[in-house]
Amino acid sequence: MLNRLYIKNYALIDSLDISFDSGLNILTGETGAGKSIILGALGLILGQRAESKYFFNQQKKCIIEGFFKIEGYQLDYFFAENDLDIEPETVLRREIASDGRSRAFINDTPVNLATLKQLGEQLIDIHSQHATLAIGNQNFQLLVADVVAENETLLKGYKSKFRDIRKKQAELKTLIENSDRLKADLDYFQFQFDELEQAQLLEDEQEKLENELNALTHAEEIKTNLIYALQLIAEQEGNAIAILKDASNKLQVLEQYQPEIEELNNRLKSTWIEIKDISSEIGHLEQSTTFNEERALEINDRLALIYNLQKKHRVQNNSELLTIQKELAQKLQNALFTDEDIEQLQQQISVEKTEILKLASEISERRRQAIPQIENHVVDVLAEIGMPNSQLKIEQHSKSDGSFDSDGIDSIKFMFTANKGHQLNELNKVASGGELSRLMLSIKSLIAAKTSLPTIIFDEIDTGVSGEVAHKVGTIMEKLAKNMQVITITHLPQMASKGESHFYVYKEVDNDLTYSKIKKLTAEERVIEIAKMLSGDSLKDSAISNARELLKNQAL
Repeated sequence: MLNRLYIKNYALIDSLDISFDSGLNILTGETGAGKSIILGALGLILGQRAESKYFFNQQKKCIIEGFFKIEGYQLDYFFAENDLDIEPETVLRREIASDGRSRAFINDTPVNLATLKQLGEQLIDIHSQHATLAIGNQNFQLLVADVVAENETLLKGYKSKFRDIRKKQAELKTLIENSDRLKADLDYFQFQFDELEQAQLLEDEQEKLENELNALTHAEEIKTNLIYALQLIAEQEGNAIAILKDASNKLQVLEQYQPEIEELNNRLKSTWIEIKDISSEIGHLEQSTTFNEERALEINDRLALIYNLQKKHRVQNNSELLTIQKELAQKLQNALFTDEDIEQLQQQISVEKTEILKLASEISERRRQAIPQIENHVVDVLAEIGMPNSQLKIEQHSKSDGSFDSDGIDSIKFMFTANKGHQLNELNKVASGGELSRLMLSIKSLIAAKTSLPTIIFDEIDTGVSGEVAHKVGTIMEKLAKNMQVITITHLPQMASKGESHFYVYKEVDNDLTYSKIKKLTAEERVIEIAKMLSGDSLKDSAISNARELLKNQAL
């Protein structure tokens, strides 16, 4: 329900703060006082377009805030889907700058206008002479049938299955698309994989081959320098090994005279032995160093293959090539098993379709049984409130081709006429604004007790009625308000007397500026206002007496 409405800088309103009650709230006032302005402000938090030319002060921004109690409205899914914090009292806010820029908020979280509108439409239902009413909407018409049919539990199970099937169908579509793409590229993937597999790549071979090729390419230079080093160390006259050996012999003679010399000689012998080993290894290396043209060509060919593969796959080393080879193997494996996955998922969907169609048929049958109750109730209520020749026919069309949507297998269409002898037709083609408002009142009087409905606002639903009919419209609205919040704008005293709360909208001039204001009437102020509605501004005792009588009857 709408707890509170705050309006700042909109049309004739400088600043206005209204707190509504939970039952029937009445708004009255002279024509042009600002009642429709309040509805226009509410429309802004329902996502309607705003123009800065309607601001009270063109230099300031317009702010509209609606405070709503949302417990029982089952809106958790909306807040979860939109990643919003849910609060027992949820605030919808709209800010429009003087340059036309607009911002929207839900519980202080910025949202786009579409999100604000989506939530707002689930919280407020405005019915005016010139509004496009939800009653002509397919979803609302199905809601009416389902509420009367008491399909809530069945629909909850159905929608859960529907979401599951849609999810699986999306998975199936993706699988098929991936499969088709894989199959289209299968030959290419196979060629790439075979090419890499045949190359028999090793992760560290590139560096080894490059080192070996470098050695082969410089074999002559390596061999020449090894021979020269070998000669210096071991072969030419005065070589290093002979010199070290001679030095060791000299020190050995001196060991008997000075103990420290023995330790030095031992170190020299170790050096001599190490150099002899080095000489031997240099000799072996020199003997094995040859220029093998055939091996060099073989290495060049191998490296060329590796380099070409790296360039082709845009990588830098064999490790990355081996990763690509592994990925290609997985793609080929997926291509082999995708058909099995597709077939398995298709079977699951087929089974679930059978189950959901069975459930949809049960929901459809319950709707069919509920339709006469809706038709009879609406026609009876319309007759009471001044539309005795009304006819309502609800057409139910059920799909027979095995298809279904989020609401089942049915489409519902309300066919209506308010005039005897006229053909039934779709609501928006035959019903006036006032007729649609009364039709909506009769429908909601049927379903209000069975489900949580948004706040409903009637803008001059009493147009074209008076006397006893107005009294009956008020009585029905009074009953409706026992199960939901109702706000109605009226010019009829019979209607005004029914409300639990009565608000008076009026204009006030201050410093040559006209303001729209609103106040909640006290019991005595309410008597005076209804008396004025009965007799005009020239209050008479009889009008005041009649007003008291109307209010007394309402209290009873």
